[in-house]
Amino acid sequence: MKIEYVDGKLLKDMLISGANNLENHKGLVDKLNVFPVPDGDTGTNMSLTLASAVREILKSSSDNIKDIGKAASKGSLMGARGNSGVILSQLLRGFSKSIEGKDKLNTIDLANALKEGSDTAYRAVIKPIEGTILTVARETSEYAVKIAKKEKDIKRFFEKLIDKANKSLDKTPELLKALKEAGVVDSGGKGLVVIYEGAYRALIGESIKKDNYALDKEFNKEANISTENIKFAYCTEFILESNKITSDKMKEIVEKYGDSLVVVGDDSLIKIHIHTNNPGLVLEEAIKYGQLNKIKIDNMKVQHENRLIEEYNEKVEEESKEMKKYGFIATAMGKGLASIFKDFGVDYVIEGGQTMNPSTEDFIEGINNINAENIIILPNNSNVIMAANQAKEISNKNIIVIPCKTTPQGFSALLAFNPEADYVSNERAMKYALSNVKTGQVTFAVRDTNINGVDIKEGDIIGIGEGEIKKSGKDKKEVTLSLIEELVDEDSEIITLFYGEEIDEESANEIKDIIEEKYDYLDVELYYGGQPLYYYIVSVE
Repeated sequence: MKIEYVDGKLLKDMLISGANNLENHKGLVDKLNVFPVPDGDTGTNMSLTLASAVREILKSSSDNIKDIGKAASKGSLMGARGNSGVILSQLLRGFSKSIEGKDKLNTIDLANALKEGSDTAYRAVIKPIEGTILTVARETSEYAVKIAKKEKDIKRFFEKLIDKANKSLDKTPELLKALKEAGVVDSGGKGLVVIYEGAYRALIGESIKKDNYALDKEFNKEANISTENIKFAYCTEFILESNKITSDKMKEIVEKYGDSLVVVGDDSLIKIHIHTNNPGLVLEEAIKYGQLNKIKIDNMKVQHENRLIEEYNEKVEEESKEMKKYGFIATAMGKGLASIFKDFGVDYVIEGGQTMNPSTEDFIEGINNINAENIIILPNNSNVIMAANQAKEISNKNIIVIPCKTTPQGFSALLAFNPEADYVSNERAMKYALSNVKTGQVTFAVRDTNINGVDIKEGDIIGIGEGEIKKSGKDKKEVTLSLIEELVDEDSEIITLFYGEEIDEESANEIKDIIEEKYDYLDVELYYGGQPLYYYIVSVE
């Protein structure tokens, strides 16, 4: 059947189906990492970004195209994680801007919106790199504009679009040497193709579902409710285990008992959320069809009153604090590293990094929690810098993002900070300090590959120095010592070792003793970092 336009409801379904498809395939996208390290997170970052967009869309019952676009743009902007997530948020931002004022979208409207999304994403990246998600978005959108005038059937239009996107994705290794060496296509580009494919499935009436997407989201809807407006006092949540009833039928049965009803799941596991004055009746209805678990009933009026008191006390306490000249936010991976940053005077530590990139909203929350004239952000990860900069653009405070790509760079920047200097001088000094430290990381390989002439087998211990794989072997100690030897030169003065959560103190001290004996002219320091996946992080200054 020919489809000539997309209305608001279908657009919403396509976005949700695209998000669900990405969530279902995020593991596959994560594995498309150039380095064979265990922290590939492009799929996870893109999925969390798009999930934030969907949550914002679901907050409103509107089927107006402009409202849906704005919600998707806002949600993805705040939820953006990692470089791929930030780029995805910009794609949605441009798409949303292009469809404003439309009641329905034809192929020309969709093509122009995709092109505006691509242009917006390119403008957001200081040095766009071809062979990435940007390339797939650009080539696909340019092709869409080319065929839109002739192809009026949106179903055929999307089929051709997805075919072009896959061809563009397949070419990414030819454009980016690192991808070709690793034998993979670009992970961000693959994530974008998966989104397109999920959206297409909704277009043809076969929307992608996700087993636990809605089960885990959308059940914290009580914020900002005034007591006077609470018609139904009890927020009731539970899970029904049953193969006797569908989620749609369950929704029909309990909807008469209250409002704010959300019923999601499949035929064996259904989660129900409802605001009601008779939670017992709702539970009685549900128990007829199976077992209940994770039952939670809260009195929202009492909760709201308590929340108002807490917020007032927090506001009074915050206002009583004198505004500082400087405040700091840092990202840290591991409790030990977080503790060290706090010892350095960092006000707000976001625990994340390699294994979980913080979102733009995480940084905004940190910014709002600091009462300072100037707030300095230390991302400490190359995949976090874009989210930090996006938070800077949103905030109305004076934010300085120091583009530190590693934890050692973050510490080096902090040591260069002068509390008496102005923020311009500090920014200059802290950025300069990044070049004074070398970073090494020791982890394990998750697949066979050969990079920079280093032959790597799955399970090997690998040493990464200054962003390049330098060593591979079977023994953690040998690889660590060999990596340090690679990093130390005649200008080196200090070696600092941060050992991870899988390394015991005795083993770490054994390596420290060997380093001190070999480099008796250098200072050697050892700290518990507690970082996951990385046995050691090495700093050489």
